[in-house]
Amino acid sequence: LQRFGIAGPAASIQALIDKELALIAELRYEYFFLTIYDLVQFAKARGILYQGRGSAANSVVCYCLEITAVDPRQINVLFERFLSRERQEPPDIDVDFEHERREEVMQYLYQKYGRERAALAATVISYRLKSAIRDVGKALGINEMQLEHFIKNLNRRHGVVSWQQQLSQLGLNTEQGLGQQLVQLVEQIRGFPRHLSQHVGGFVISAGPLYELVPVENAAMAERTVIQWDKDDLETLGLLKVDVLALGMLTAIRRCFQLVQQHYGLTLSIAAINGYGDDPQVYRQIQQADTVGVFQIESRAQMSMLPRLRPACYYDLVIQIAIVRPGPIQGDMVHPYLLRRHGKEAVTYPSEAVAGVLSRTLGVPIFQEQVIQLAMVAAGFSGGEADQLRRAMASWKKTGELLQFKEKLINGMLSRGYQQDFAERIYQQICGFGEYGFPESHSASFAVLAYVSAWLKHYFPAAFYTALLNSYPMGFYSPSQLIQDARRHQLRVLPVCINASAAAHQLVLYQGDWAIRLGLQQVKGLSQQTLQQLIQQRPAAGFCHPAQLKQLGLNARELAALASSNALQSLTGDRYNSRWHLLDQQTQLPLFAAVAEPAAPLLQPPGEREAMLEDYQALGFSLDYHPLHYLRQRGKLAGCTLASDLAAVRQQAVVKVAGLVTCRQCPGTAAGVTFLTLEDESGNINVVVWQGTALAQQQPYLTAKILQVNGILEREGEVVHVIAGRLTDLTPLLEALPAGSRDFH
Repeated sequence: LQRFGIAGPAASIQALIDKELALIAELRYEYFFLTIYDLVQFAKARGILYQGRGSAANSVVCYCLEITAVDPRQINVLFERFLSRERQEPPDIDVDFEHERREEVMQYLYQKYGRERAALAATVISYRLKSAIRDVGKALGINEMQLEHFIKNLNRRHGVVSWQQQLSQLGLNTEQGLGQQLVQLVEQIRGFPRHLSQHVGGFVISAGPLYELVPVENAAMAERTVIQWDKDDLETLGLLKVDVLALGMLTAIRRCFQLVQQHYGLTLSIAAINGYGDDPQVYRQIQQADTVGVFQIESRAQMSMLPRLRPACYYDLVIQIAIVRPGPIQGDMVHPYLLRRHGKEAVTYPSEAVAGVLSRTLGVPIFQEQVIQLAMVAAGFSGGEADQLRRAMASWKKTGELLQFKEKLINGMLSRGYQQDFAERIYQQICGFGEYGFPESHSASFAVLAYVSAWLKHYFPAAFYTALLNSYPMGFYSPSQLIQDARRHQLRVLPVCINASAAAHQLVLYQGDWAIRLGLQQVKGLSQQTLQQLIQQRPAAGFCHPAQLKQLGLNARELAALASSNALQSLTGDRYNSRWHLLDQQTQLPLFAAVAEPAAPLLQPPGEREAMLEDYQALGFSLDYHPLHYLRQRGKLAGCTLASDLAAVRQQAVVKVAGLVTCRQCPGTAAGVTFLTLEDESGNINVVVWQGTALAQQQPYLTAKILQVNGILEREGEVVHVIAGRLTDLTPLLEALPAGSRDFH
């Protein structure tokens, strides 16, 4: 009733439910499903947003139990991807909870089952390149500052120049002595276990004491236990694991719902928004790549694809999320899909059976489930054999396991009347998927949250940005970038104020419209205890003088932080006078107690440069000044085109742009290409840096905080890129500016 109403599920869905229940009963997993059901019902009762994801979204039973939110009427579920007789292992159900409230769920598990029966699995942390260099270097007695210099300047995705050669270029003699030993030993220990760590949320729950089954140890937190085995060891034993994971976007969505309820009087839910149907206005915004802050489709790679794929419904979003992945890209599936989607290439199928599997993706296999289904319908694999094929795909480059399926796959297709070239092409696409194949069920779960977050951004932007800022850190973007994007959407952002700000960011009415009031939590250097104290002990009429803050017992560092952020402007006029007033109130020495002093003089307010730099130091951004505007006014950016003017520049034109480096992305799919995002006073600039360019200009590429790029403008639909040629580090023009970029690899 909860999922399908009084009419109940359609006959085809009921058949799937009956099939799943029969297998669950046969394999005796009823209690496992009921345990997860109990867990999500606890979260639901507490108002904690959650969502099951991964292969569990292939289960209609999981949907009926409200574990997952993916409607089986919207995707083609494949239960064998989740559970089959041949797998001989328990099902894996991952459930995401709000990242700031997951602890409540974990506490519930410990309270219900006790530490003897519930424990977190371990995870084995192995040596990667940089950790190996750091530990081996320390053991060899190499200067730590020198080691950090090497590590900071290594580009792991270089592709052309090996890490050993890069170390040589950085000044380490790798041919003899300590340098040679370092290289040899690092190569030996890479991939070796370094230490055991606590799994992010993999719980094992047992009927009896866990210590009778597995080795355990005390966790760092009191009254908690960690199992000394990782998930692979647990799977080998057949122990049931429950993944209690954290997802920041769920926190942001719940906060946004609360703000909408509080200020607009509207009660929202994920199910309700999805129930409204596909909204053309929301999808129009998505198609324009206006997706900063939107779950899963906010990265540079996704933004580049959105105007090309132009998603217009939920299932398009499912494809959009999955197609910008290494599997489809390396399997050469992206361009054929786009050509067919836009009617530039015919869609044909060698049989009705294959059409049944591939029609929803226009004849191009994009998802793991489709590969499994193709093996079943075209090559005669059983569900369990097809799942073994999936597992072989996951590690074939390391183990070569996939090769043993080649003959069975190709011969199976040939014996069923398929052409040799079709069979070979399908096998090559499976190899292209490699270890990067993306499950449709996983993408479908993410697409639900992607649409909900896009819907909230479109209809309640002020609430959406406020919720995102209060849920930080999460996603791709810093508070500075989120605030810049909010202002580009004509939202008013009000500064931090000792009397008007709460601890968190707020949605407030300002001059008849909704605005974002920045919270005191944005001021660097204030503890949570101080934030609570400032709010709880703030007079009803507000603070009148900085001296009142000293009476609360704030230390000198926190007082200086408030002054630097200009949070005391309403009391003193500007940050310089705030400092002077605070200094003037310092406890007098007894020797001078009787000396009369004049009132604190008013100082000249700081200049634009000083105010801007102090904003960035104290808050991480400035509402009043932008570094690029400052430099442009002083003639330092002659010939540089504004981000807002790039849309009018012709294709293939030579351009010069400059901006703060706010994001560096080096995805594994991009064959050494780096995507940079530069921010100037008018917006963001997308820059593509080819590997050769990065190699030839490493210093500005790796370290610039303010970067000038001379390059060629490229346009794909509505998305504009600058293909970088010459890179110039402009950071020395404003040396005191702190780093603001977020690097993603």
